[in-house]
Amino acid sequence: MIKIFLLGIFLSIAASVAVLHYLPTVHHVRENSMITVIPNVGNTEVFHANVPTDRIMIGAPRQGSPLPAGLDWPDDELFSGIRVELFKIRNANDTVVGVASRIAGSNENDDIVEWMLHLPARGSVYVTMRPLTDDGGYRTGELRAGTDEFGGLLGQVIERWVADTSGSDMAPEGRIELITAFVAVGEEP
Repeated sequence: MIKIFLLGIFLSIAASVAVLHYLPTVHHVRENSMITVIPNVGNTEVFHANVPTDRIMIGAPRQGSPLPAGLDWPDDELFSGIRVELFKIRNANDTVVGVASRIAGSNENDDIVEWMLHLPARGSVYVTMRPLTDDGGYRTGELRAGTDEFGGLLGQVIERWVADTSGSDMAPEGRIELITAFVAVGEEP
C-alpha cells in the first residue's frame, strides 16, 4: 500500500512539472530589439516616452495635479527636493517595451538625475546623468549597472526633449528620448 502511495506522489510531481513546462504560467513576449550597430561606438538603441500620455506617475513637492490623482507626496523635509516620475517606454516602432523611472533631486550640496529602465525579457539598466544640460539641451550620462543582456556592458546614454511641432490638439506635448550607446566590457565606448 505504501509503495502505491509513494508511486502516486512521484507521478503527481512528474505530471505537475510536465504541465508547467508545456503550459508556462508567465510568458513575457519579447519585442524585436531595434538596435543599430555603429562602428567604433557599439550598439545604439533609442527609447522614448510620449509626454504626458506615457507618464504613469509623478511625485514632487507641492505638485498641483499629481498623477495618479490623489497621490500624496510626503511633507517630510527629506523629500522636499526630489521629483520622481514613472513612464511607459517605447521603441522606434512606437511599441511599449517596458517601464522607466526618472529621479531628480537637489540639495545644497549636490544635484542628481538617475534613470532606471526595465525591459521585460531583456533586463534592466541603471544610468546616472549629469544634472546640467550641454549647449544643445542634451543631458548625458553613463551606464552604472545592468542585468541580463545589459549585465556585461559599458556605455553612455543621452536624454533629450523633442517638442511636438505637428500643431495637432491630439498630439502629445513632446517626448523624452533616451539614446543608448553600449559596448561589451573590455571594449572602448
